[in-house]
Amino acid sequence: MPRQLISSGSTFEQEIGYSRAVVDGDWVFVSGTTGFDYSTMTIADGVVAQTEQCLKNIEAALAQAGASLKDVVRVTYVLPRGDEFPQCWPVLRKYFGEIRPAAMMISAGLADPRMRIEIEVTARKR
Repeated sequence: MPRQLISSGSTFEQEIGYSRAVVDGDWVFVSGTTGFDYSTMTIADGVVAQTEQCLKNIEAALAQAGASLKDVVRVTYVLPRGDEFPQCWPVLRKYFGEIRPAAMMISAGLADPRMRIEIEVTARKR
């Protein structure tokens, strides 16, 4: 099965040279995804709103790949301010509470100071 590249239409993908997601067989690798609304290339101010948008963006990429959030087996969260992570938990429970993928949170700087969270997932289509 050939590798499939998924794009969100984000200008970042073309400028930097990456895909929103890559499908390789049953595996789907979704790149680090931020809270930008790619239809308007705008980003909300708060970490909670950005978390919600990240997951909507990831959900859209997975759908293009023929997968869903239910297929996620691994998730990595990156936040510039680790102390903001608990604010995200209700949103994360909403999307992953029943799925319960393996997870990790890293506190590190992101490419744009407006970005408050970046989320990367790996899924395996069932």
